[in-house]
Amino acid sequence: MSTEAITLDEIRAFVLSALGEMNYDTTDVDDDTRLGPAGADLESLALAELGVRVEERFGVRFDDDEAELLGTMTVGEFGAAVAARLASATAGH
Repeated sequence: MSTEAITLDEIRAFVLSALGEMNYDTTDVDDDTRLGPAGADLESLALAELGVRVEERFGVRFDDDEAELLGTMTVGEFGAAVAARLASATAGH
C-alpha cells in the first residue's frame, strides 16, 4: 500500500479497530478522546501494544520516550502524528 494513499480517516479507523480488538469500548471515542486516563483509559501496556500495532501496520516508529507520551495524546493528535511520520517517510524516499 502506498503511504501517500493513507488518510487520517484510515489511520483513525485502524486505531479504533485495534482498540476494539484489544477489548476497549470505542462507542464514545472520537478525535478529542485522550488515549490514556480520563479518556479511552489505556494503561501503559495497552499504549505500547497500540504503538506496536500502528508501527507494524503503517511502518512508522515511535521512540520509547515518545511511546510514554501516547497516553497524553487524543485520538486525533495520535492520528496526526502517524500521518506526519508517513508524510516524512514518503518525502525521504
